[in-house]
Amino acid sequence: MQGKEDEKEVEETAGAIDEAEESVEKAAEPEQPAEAEKSADAEKSSSAKATADKPTEPDWKTLYALTLADFDNYKKRAARDREDTYRYAESDILKDVLPAVDNLQLALDSAKDKAEDPFVKGVKLVYDTLLASLKEHGAEPFDSVGKDLDTEKMEAIAHLPSADVAEGKVSIESKRGWMLRDKVLRPAQVVVSSGAPEKAAEPEGGDGR
Repeated sequence: MQGKEDEKEVEETAGAIDEAEESVEKAAEPEQPAEAEKSADAEKSSSAKATADKPTEPDWKTLYALTLADFDNYKKRAARDREDTYRYAESDILKDVLPAVDNLQLALDSAKDKAEDPFVKGVKLVYDTLLASLKEHGAEPFDSVGKDLDTEKMEAIAHLPSADVAEGKVSIESKRGWMLRDKVLRPAQVVVSSGAPEKAAEPEGGDGR
């Protein structure tokens, strides 16, 4: 009897072991696809990272065209600056001469009644010679009286009423303006008309009594 019980116990133990092994095998089976999927995702991620880290090839033709265009613009700009330097290099010297021209003009204006005086004639000769020399260098005066105020060429120093000049136009030129070719060498200093002067109010009563 004891032997049969031992055999039965051995069989039960063996059956339990077989069931445990089957359970372990079943539990391990679904994990294999998950591990394979994780491995595939890792490979994709690694491939994408390698692609992102790889430097892109520059467009050499576009870079060459842009560089060539920039260099061409630089040459044109340098040539234009060099030409302006040559054309207006004498501007500072000419500006220094203008006060002497102004003084000679004032002297001649104050001696209009002595135009035949030899000294006045000598001053007039010097004045005309200076004007001719300035013109040879491209410097010429421009008139302002009676014209609209041009803020690029004129500097308004006052606004005063004028019976002869319309409002907004230059009535007096206190300092003459000069141009050096197509640029302002010295702006004119002018007085701008503010319109006709107001009439004085008549006293009450009409006849003033």
